[in-house]
Amino acid sequence: MAQLKTNLSNIVSRLKSLLDPEAIGFMVKYGITPDRAYGVKIPELRRIAKSYRNDHELAMALWNHNTRETRILATMVDDPKQLTEKQMESWAMEFDYWEICDQCCMNLFEKNSLAWQKAIEWSTNPDEGKKRAAFVLMARLAVSDKKATDEKFEPFFPLIVRESTDERNLVKKAVNWALRQIGKRNIALNRQAIQVAEKIVTLDSKSARWIATDALRELKSEAVQKRLKS
Repeated sequence: MAQLKTNLSNIVSRLKSLLDPEAIGFMVKYGITPDRAYGVKIPELRRIAKSYRNDHELAMALWNHNTRETRILATMVDDPKQLTEKQMESWAMEFDYWEICDQCCMNLFEKNSLAWQKAIEWSTNPDEGKKRAAFVLMARLAVSDKKATDEKFEPFFPLIVRESTDERNLVKKAVNWALRQIGKRNIALNRQAIQVAEKIVTLDSKSARWIATDALRELKSEAVQKRLKS
């Protein structure tokens, strides 16, 4: 317990020494709006996290400290093997801006086998943060899980179609991200993703049309097709 308190205190002191009010103002322009922040950039947070890898208790303390930086650090230092479903549900309910959602999914959630389950479950959640997390996980799994078969991704397609009409900005951008990343995984999934996008573009929804048009532009692009076919 003493070491935990010391580590937390050292980290907070380090963050305070890096306080950058100008950076905080810049972040607001991009929708990064935590209640408390120091304005520390992600590369610097990664440097700090290197000294505390796989420390689950410290991760919990950092999350509960509740600043932008300590919460992002919590996702970087936590041990994915000790991540529980209860913790995932609790943290996801506090995704109140896009950055913490994306960092948590990329740094921690996608490394746990529950990620596949939560991507499906959260896709119907009315909470904007949780629903975004569902599609961020789909996008990230398409990039990071090199061993996953195409069949693992195919159940995501109906969810992408269904939720493409959600007009909320955080959700529609994540739905688009998921569709594009799955469609760039290999040529077979690319063909399926294009068919899904062509279905979405016919829906009577401004959000759906944007998602599909943007995805088709990339998925059919010469650069993507050349890479996949090679």
